[in-house]
Amino acid sequence: MKFLSNKITYILLTNVLLFNCNSDKKSKQMISETPQAKELTDDQFLDSIQKQTFNYFWEGAEPNSGMARERLHLDNVYPQNDQDVVTTGGTGFGLMAILVGVEREFITREQALERFEHIVNFLEKADRFHGVWSHWIDGKTGKVKPFSKKDTGGDLVETAFLVQGLLTVGEYYKNGNEREQQLVEKIDQLWREVEWNWHTKNGEDVLYWHWSPKDGWDMNFPVGGYNECLIMYVLAAASPTYPIEKSVYDKGWAKSGAIVSKDSLYGEALVLNYYEHDDAAIGPLFWAHYSFLGLNPNGLKDQYADYWKLTQNHAKIHYKYAVDNPENFKDYGDSLWGLTSSYSIKGYVGHRPGNDHGVISPTAALSSFPYTPKESMQMLKKIYKDHDTLIGKYGPYDAFSLQDNWFLPRYLAIDQGPIPVMIENYRSGLLWNLFMKNLDVQNGLKRLEFTIGS
Repeated sequence: MKFLSNKITYILLTNVLLFNCNSDKKSKQMISETPQAKELTDDQFLDSIQKQTFNYFWEGAEPNSGMARERLHLDNVYPQNDQDVVTTGGTGFGLMAILVGVEREFITREQALERFEHIVNFLEKADRFHGVWSHWIDGKTGKVKPFSKKDTGGDLVETAFLVQGLLTVGEYYKNGNEREQQLVEKIDQLWREVEWNWHTKNGEDVLYWHWSPKDGWDMNFPVGGYNECLIMYVLAAASPTYPIEKSVYDKGWAKSGAIVSKDSLYGEALVLNYYEHDDAAIGPLFWAHYSFLGLNPNGLKDQYADYWKLTQNHAKIHYKYAVDNPENFKDYGDSLWGLTSSYSIKGYVGHRPGNDHGVISPTAALSSFPYTPKESMQMLKKIYKDHDTLIGKYGPYDAFSLQDNWFLPRYLAIDQGPIPVMIENYRSGLLWNLFMKNLDVQNGLKRLEFTIGS
């Protein structure tokens, strides 16, 4: 599993028990929320899935905090008794999904404002470490829920995903009424309190993922090379209070230029090297989503990469891999594709070409709409028309295998969240436009010598 970032390796370890007693259960229910798919236009397909996935973060939120539950299991089976655990990064995605809900008129602007106030008030009181939130939080108490044995403090990557969402909400309401501007002020204060440069561990030219008052730097995860964490470096450079120097980006993230790849796969340039793995040429598709929910890769370039080419090629490679189907898995093809980190037959697995278990994760293709609109639409229609037992209250279930006739009626926030957000970026550019307007973000991109535009 070394192809994944070290943090995702810990996910494999901490979630392996999720399916011990339940992986053989097959849900045969027909879902009443599934639309009459054969009668829908393309826009109606998109409206439908956006509303269902938005509702994970709206109706499915943990009530005390308003934040996104780490997981929602419609079978009500929680082997780790973690139904009240909320996720920092997943909440960041959910904040953006709620904005989609406003723009698509699923809820009102005022309803969203009330929820955002609820979440921000909780975040102000929740445990933080040098301004950094933990990966998991107990939704009832605001206390750290350890993600793993020594993951007992601040998680800078998950905090970056959360801040990406907070800043986007701030841009949405910044010219609003007095109450809305009070929310924006609170968001700005939380943003200013994150001590990004603390995570250079005594001034090293790299950002470390974790720090804990109990365990210090023992997790020892310096973040470098291409993975899902670009947004962390951009926000760290953008901070008006605790910024990093460009050398941290160049030497830590870009590995003094070694991040650049000259290789290709299925005729598509890789652009950057996919670090934190053994011999894998490409990573799971969430790497092309998490940092780019707000950070617009279209026209985004620096000395190392054209980020539109990087992200679009990543999705194209996954699509072409499914069409090629070298493992001969059942029904892989142009309408059934997409591998990422998700639930799997034996726990949580980082699926990608080279580590394929015959398990498709719908978020992979559906969150790639901006990159592969035709191919993603084919996947969307295929699921809704031909596999409606794979769809529940909050959209397509997290993962399934036609090869092994397996799925469970379960969801993960980090997989459902990118779906409505990236579909909206494809349809209107809403979240990209908001996030990229933030002046601090613009300053951070300039500090790292990015260029924006075609």
